[in-house]
Amino acid sequence: MARHIYHAAVRWSDMDAYRHVNNVQYLRYLEEARVDMMFTLGQREGAKTLSEGVVIARHEIDYKRPLVWRAEPVRVETWVTRIGAARFTLAYEIRDDEQVYATALSVLVPYSLVEQRPRRLTEDERTYLDRFLEPRDESAGRSAPA
Repeated sequence: MARHIYHAAVRWSDMDAYRHVNNVQYLRYLEEARVDMMFTLGQREGAKTLSEGVVIARHEIDYKRPLVWRAEPVRVETWVTRIGAARFTLAYEIRDDEQVYATALSVLVPYSLVEQRPRRLTEDERTYLDRFLEPRDESAGRSAPA
């Protein structure tokens, strides 16, 4: 299966007093990658309803090493580890060719903005997400998303 690849710019404003990327910025990189995967690519590939309402139920992130400002973007690899009836899990690596800076998981729930409640995944959404499916070894523990 394929991983979605997104290149996130490391901005000078992402830096904190310790001269490395602030922890909250990592979540922004994940969001940028997720939006690109579900909204931009998903709409082009027939899963248009993913952009009409998906909410985050949970985030989990493990910081592996400091990321400092640099001119080249950092790569965010995203894949699906689980697809349920009304939720799915994304795993991520924020990395470059040499190092992994962070690994993360997000549990997402399709949501009807009109009805203001969670909904089930559609068949088109499941088909789209299945392209990125790499089932996770559950015996590895919750804090090891990659």
